[in-house]
Amino acid sequence: MTDHIQIRPAEGLWVVRAGGAVLGESRDALEFHEGDRPAVIYFPRSDIGMAFLDESETRTRSPDMGEATYYSIQTKSTVIKDAGWSYEDPVAGAEQIRGYLAFHPEKVTVEQL
Repeated sequence: MTDHIQIRPAEGLWVVRAGGAVLGESRDALEFHEGDRPAVIYFPRSDIGMAFLDESETRTRSPDMGEATYYSIQTKSTVIKDAGWSYEDPVAGAEQIRGYLAFHPEKVTVEQL
């Protein structure tokens, strides 16, 4: 992992919501910093209602993280395509985020309570 990436525990209780429903809450979230970009919160899968998420065909690759798998969220009225992602097999140095999911803040609500 490069020097411009930091992963640390996210303090407090974090929640992710989509389509008016709470998808998950966690006190075990991770805060991911990459350079001067805004922090991204990663939630443990065990704290997310995975029944609302469907794996999509979308994949991206980051040299610092590995291959990302994307998930769409089924709400009552729509599907929010590629709303979240995870690294199933992160590269060496980024193992902390294995088993965690992050969400696009412009597609869902991620906030600290």
